[in-house]
Amino acid sequence: MFDNLTDKLSLVFKKLKGHGKLTEKNIEEGLKEVRIALLEADVHYKIVKKLIADIKERAIGQEVMASLTPSQQLIKIVNDELTLLMGSSNEDLCLSGSPPVSIMLVGLQGSGKTTTAGKLSVLLRKKGKKPYLVPADVYRPAAIEQLTKLGQQLSVPVFPSSAGMDPVQICQEARISAHQEGCDTLLIDTAGRLHIDEELMTELCRIKDTAQPSDILLVADAMTGQDAVNIANAFDKALDIGGVVLSKMDGDARGGAAISIKSITGKPIKFIGIGEKLNDLEIFHPDRMSSQILGMGDVLTIIEKAQSMVDEKKAAELQKKLKQNQFTLDDFRDQMVQIRKMGSLNDLISMIPGIGKSKQIKNLKVDKKEFVKIEAMINSMTPQERRQYTIINGKRRKRIAKGSGTSVQDINQLLKNYTQVMKMIKKFSKGGMRGISRSMLPF
Repeated sequence: MFDNLTDKLSLVFKKLKGHGKLTEKNIEEGLKEVRIALLEADVHYKIVKKLIADIKERAIGQEVMASLTPSQQLIKIVNDELTLLMGSSNEDLCLSGSPPVSIMLVGLQGSGKTTTAGKLSVLLRKKGKKPYLVPADVYRPAAIEQLTKLGQQLSVPVFPSSAGMDPVQICQEARISAHQEGCDTLLIDTAGRLHIDEELMTELCRIKDTAQPSDILLVADAMTGQDAVNIANAFDKALDIGGVVLSKMDGDARGGAAISIKSITGKPIKFIGIGEKLNDLEIFHPDRMSSQILGMGDVLTIIEKAQSMVDEKKAAELQKKLKQNQFTLDDFRDQMVQIRKMGSLNDLISMIPGIGKSKQIKNLKVDKKEFVKIEAMINSMTPQERRQYTIINGKRRKRIAKGSGTSVQDINQLLKNYTQVMKMIKKFSKGGMRGISRSMLPF
């Protein structure tokens, strides 16, 4: 997401940096290019006009002119203003009220409401909540079945709706059922239409009056750009939404909707969908998003991803093994699995400050199949081979290759990579960070 905008802004700031000392003319020329980049990213023209005016007011003052590093100071101002535009800080779900509380998901057909309901149930369980899925879309074929399957997959209870039921009746009965199930949060998946109409809004208002939701989330497709902003406005006027979930952000290289929605509607983006998996829903942090847009990375999100995936007990055991130089192929495989759980490697790399800007890194495509192949090769080894890789001779390599559906060359490459990791671990254990830095020197 934001790839095009990030590339163009990086070029603008590179030009400004080349001037060394900035003048009013330099800044105005630079901001003109920033304006074009934002408009091409499908940011609302009124938002762009105000943003550029606010940046210019600060940039042409002493804040930049008197700075020792004027170009960096200008980037900081752009970062501050973008963050402010998108809402300054993240806003969480409103879960106030006596349980079971209700969260109502609304939006047009195809925006991703049903999948988002499943993804939200994953997030709620991490918060210690007990979600209850409520299929209130009785019109779309297979909508009830889809949410029921998601519930089964996640082991989350689902209210047994049927196509002939009234959505309001479903919500009434679901509340009673959730209480009996010991659940504290209802996630109501409502019907959508291909367009906004009076019939849809009337039904949603009826559900709102009955369910009395603590939060109403509009699920909008990020790839629709400015249409997502217009849709948010319409739903907000009818229902007074609490916030927005921008789905399919991973497929939107422009990102204009994410920058415009808060300023146009006054309602925050609370979550963004970044993939098809059920854990691919992230809390929206305006400051982190702004840093990513400007190519400054997002280390905090990487840390949070790692913390949510790492088993503390296993981490302690691994640390002990590293100290004792007992890092086996089993451990090597386990680390590969942990990395895979964190999501797309390309996305993770793009969050690292500085590295994400590199052309070589941008063109790098990490094949997920390689991780699967590594896992298969290690799983095809005997426990003794995984503990003592030195016993893996030519005959054993052929057997492992056959068992994992790979080649002997693949086995050779795996063992080479593993031994390199072992060498790094030894240097680290002997010389600390000094040992690691020495190993990275070209001489």
